[in-house]
Amino acid sequence: MKFALCNEVLQPLPFAQQCELAARMGYDGLEVAPFTLAPNPMDITDAQARALRLMAEDQGLAITGLHWLLVAPSGLSIVSSDAKVRDVTVRVMRRLVELCAIMGGQYLVHGSPKQRSVPPDTAHEVALERARDCFARVAVTARDCDLVYCVEPLAPRETDLINTVAQAAQLVDAIASPGLKTMIDCSAAGQGETQSVESLMARWIPSGHVAHVQVNDPNRRGPGQGDMLFAPILQTLLGMQVMHQYTGIVAVEPFDYVPDGPGCAARAIGYLRGIVEGLAEHD
Repeated sequence: MKFALCNEVLQPLPFAQQCELAARMGYDGLEVAPFTLAPNPMDITDAQARALRLMAEDQGLAITGLHWLLVAPSGLSIVSSDAKVRDVTVRVMRRLVELCAIMGGQYLVHGSPKQRSVPPDTAHEVALERARDCFARVAVTARDCDLVYCVEPLAPRETDLINTVAQAAQLVDAIASPGLKTMIDCSAAGQGETQSVESLMARWIPSGHVAHVQVNDPNRRGPGQGDMLFAPILQTLLGMQVMHQYTGIVAVEPFDYVPDGPGCAARAIGYLRGIVEGLAEHD
């Protein structure tokens, strides 16, 4: 099982130092938030993207994918009533897909709650249709780049659009593109789903809807720093790896860094590796 660390956890270290530290901790890769690389990710050139890939590879890491996609530039939205705003947003999404491919990534995670929440005086279904159109357009680019663009279900506390894996799967089915899937974020699932995370995985991963998993506690800290039990989650994923139902990365994405970013990252990988080793001993 391969684990990636979401790189914003190691800010404000320069990217090369993030790679060095993540490798020493025992991670297999970094899942990158584009806003950590440049104030406006649209300014990142192909050459710079290739250089970032080499920085990771020099430490034995991969840039596994991108997340936190629409933080910058400002003013983006996939649900705005202004079609020009949505068009600009789709151009950003498509460019990020291209950059991800150049960096060697496999997937992108579209969370970005503020940029998809239903605007005032807009019907929920209207906002969903606008979002569906944007996702359909970027799915074409993802397919052409041989990547997967993942719609992330988020808890109702963060957004009022696409809160469950079932809702995301319905959107994925409506678009029906190999470039578009959904994913499971343990923190969001623990807050917004009625089923356990392992039950969600058992339901949706074999169906082909889920292409990625992020591990974190519903308290928004790292795995092992809250009440969620990750042994059943990893056991489920390991079983699905054996069956070739899940071949993706597991990414560590805490939001509340205790005691600090590096300390949280180190604790998480030790905890997760320990669970995997323990499960292997009992096979």
